[in-house]
Amino acid sequence: MVILLPGLGLLALLGGTALLAWRAWRRRQHFAPLRRLPSPPGLPLLGHLPAVLAAVRRKRFFQLLHDWSQAYGPAYVYWAGRPVLVLSRPALIESAIVQGMRSGCLIRSPAMRRAWNDMRGPILIGEEGAEWQWRRRSWNPGFTAASTAAHLPLLEQASAQVLERIAQAPAGQAIALDPLFVEMAMRVIATLMLGIPLQAGAESPEGPRLDVARAYQAMGVLGRRFFRMATGESPWMKYLPTRTSLAYWAARRQLEDLLAPRVALALRLREGNAGEEAGLSPLFRQSLLVRIAAREPRYDQDSLLAETIEFLIAGTDTTAHTLSFAAGTLALHPDVLARVRQEVDQAWERHGGLTPACIGALDLVRGVIRETLRLFSVASGSTALQVVKPTHLEGVGRVPVGTTVTWSMQGAGRDPEAYPRPLEFLPERWLPGGPEGPAPPMIDFGSGPHRCIGEHLAMLEATVMLAQLLRHTTWELVNGPASLENQRQNLLIYPADGMPVRVRRRGEAGWS
Repeated sequence: MVILLPGLGLLALLGGTALLAWRAWRRRQHFAPLRRLPSPPGLPLLGHLPAVLAAVRRKRFFQLLHDWSQAYGPAYVYWAGRPVLVLSRPALIESAIVQGMRSGCLIRSPAMRRAWNDMRGPILIGEEGAEWQWRRRSWNPGFTAASTAAHLPLLEQASAQVLERIAQAPAGQAIALDPLFVEMAMRVIATLMLGIPLQAGAESPEGPRLDVARAYQAMGVLGRRFFRMATGESPWMKYLPTRTSLAYWAARRQLEDLLAPRVALALRLREGNAGEEAGLSPLFRQSLLVRIAAREPRYDQDSLLAETIEFLIAGTDTTAHTLSFAAGTLALHPDVLARVRQEVDQAWERHGGLTPACIGALDLVRGVIRETLRLFSVASGSTALQVVKPTHLEGVGRVPVGTTVTWSMQGAGRDPEAYPRPLEFLPERWLPGGPEGPAPPMIDFGSGPHRCIGEHLAMLEATVMLAQLLRHTTWELVNGPASLENQRQNLLIYPADGMPVRVRRRGEAGWS
């Protein structure tokens, strides 16, 4: 027996090695169609995982995907455990999303769903199938074009508060636009979602007042946690006693302290407890939170709290950073700025103010917003798809089961096939009957049934704020083109310097 043990151990070792080799061979054969596609140079065994993780740490992941798109074309593969197929042509992306999900060949990536749902619990953007459908149906009525248009007075008030903050700045002082836009966007979504008063420092009987700076910091911590998980971090890492995990739990508690009392109150109202209504503000009674709690009995305290955190995050950064990049880009293109300002002035005077009819006439303003999204694509990496049935993508070929499909929005936005002169800032390309023919594809809000639910609100909010800024002020960038070029990339893309500007009221001579 003693003599046989070494021989058995050797056989076991050889057998294990053979099994691993066979599995590696099978895996290579399974994904062989993808090896025909371009791919960046990688490392043995590790593939491109070190490059991806390094880019995440440096907050340059989306730039990495864009750089690879520039080098390897509109469809390439990188390997991080499993193959990731990256698309960077708008038509190809839209076809993959719409046709792939309609046919059932592609579903939302399980890894991405786990990352979204890990922020607090199962949420709309992290669910699939029936679990997604009932959530989406319950929220849809609050975000239609008609529902959003009714919020015009609120959006006017919010943008007027930004102008007041700008006017209060000492003469000659640089003002960072991005924090102002962040506060505006967060207060708007907090008012609509939670019934929190729009004014800074205002109290409400339903729960604690909104501290924008603290809430935004907590949201950033959850966003970074999502991004690390989406690019490979294990879910159990949050349970280790590290600085990162402690910050995660502190951020969750902070948001829950703000939101949980309001969620609990909305659920008690759903139960018909008339005594709860005494002393409640009209804003809270009309809030989306109260309406959703009444409309959808499947929401409980935990799931509705998780969903509220999701909408608070989604409704803040995207609009704010897009506005910052729009203002910065206009400052560097005075000819475009003059044309857009003329449109605002003419519509404003024709319709007697920022009325619905005036908003409807601001086609070029909306073109500026869409062109900004094309060039900067603030929400560049919030989702990915997983191939669950063998599928064929035009221009790519056969894509095996198990492949992750994602896209580079920055690469797609600079695709010359979709956007002639892709590096130029041309808002008129989005006008009906523009100089380049029919309007190009607009995929920054997604495609298909999962298209961004907040698209109408985001576009109206950005249009109102930009129109107010153009009507009442002029501005110049303190740091010039560097404000646009120096970007940070976490869950979203944003200006690293906060987009500082010097502003003066229109009609004043010289800069303050």
